[in-house]
Amino acid sequence: MTVTLADVAARAQVSPATVSRVLNGNYPVAASTRERVLKAVDELDYVLNGPASALAAATSDLVGILVNDIADPFFGIMASAIQSEIGGPGGRAGGERLAVVCNTGASPERELTYLTLLQRQRAAAVVLTGGAIEDAAHKAAMDTKVRKLTDAGTRVVLCGRPPAPETGAIALTFDNRGGGQELTEHLIGLGHRRLGYIAGPEERTTTRHRLEGHRAALAAHGIEEDPRWTVHGRYDRRSGYEATLELLRRDPSLTAVVAANDSVALGACAALRDSGLRIPEDVSVAGFDDLPFSIDAVPSLTTVRLPLAEAGARAGRIAMGREEAPPGGIASVRGELMVRGSSGVPRVS
Repeated sequence: MTVTLADVAARAQVSPATVSRVLNGNYPVAASTRERVLKAVDELDYVLNGPASALAAATSDLVGILVNDIADPFFGIMASAIQSEIGGPGGRAGGERLAVVCNTGASPERELTYLTLLQRQRAAAVVLTGGAIEDAAHKAAMDTKVRKLTDAGTRVVLCGRPPAPETGAIALTFDNRGGGQELTEHLIGLGHRRLGYIAGPEERTTTRHRLEGHRAALAAHGIEEDPRWTVHGRYDRRSGYEATLELLRRDPSLTAVVAANDSVALGACAALRDSGLRIPEDVSVAGFDDLPFSIDAVPSLTTVRLPLAEAGARAGRIAMGREEAPPGGIASVRGELMVRGSSGVPRVS
């Protein structure tokens, strides 16, 4: 049964004219009313017009790329690599596809909204990047959205995100646990036994997986983790600076700081220097991702290199149908430990 504009109006308890204004965006509508209308459109799976409804199985020339923060090099590198594989033959308008980067700001609501908008536009493909939010209700809602997209013929690729079984999405996952474990194993091998850890936001899968790898390395060497040694924060430099000062306040005898990512590690280095400590003579520092600035830090940053550009390009090719999906629809991308000057033998205590 075809869903009509009147059906949407009835569900949202507004007039058909208000629904039209919201969908066309050509007249001011109160934010609460707009959200109610969009929710009704989503729940009823309303297609914007008759021709679009008749071509419900067809896709457009639009490709959506969802990122948490385009200003973060982690996401910028992947988005650029994905987009580089989207141009060229395949679309209708001159043989090109239109890539749209959707910046969610790590907001669960924005993730869902963007997927809804891309579904309405019959996007040819959608690539979601970075870790997922660990919330059962949000995960269920995301899985439903992705399934709607794939059922309508949209290719969905998860790049750096956990798999989403039963949704039809292809997943290129990063081995964050393995990388986190190898990084901490390296520091333990240098003699460190008191290691502070600056973790990312608690609700992100990337945070949990990297921290699990760190803790697995500690346990494998019989090192009992002190609760004081872990601080959570954002994936940015300021968070690294503030968290390092907090770690030093809690336990001044720490000989190494492991950071959730390279941006956090830079903040940690600044905090250590401002506290009169030398890197690595007094405290070693390690990051994760091997972002472009890591090798130019002073000293250069020991980190785990994730092949962000390579993974992004592969996600783009799969999204465009120019590369076969991995067996089973899932592939794990391993990182590489990059040992540089910021890690070293700890001070004797």
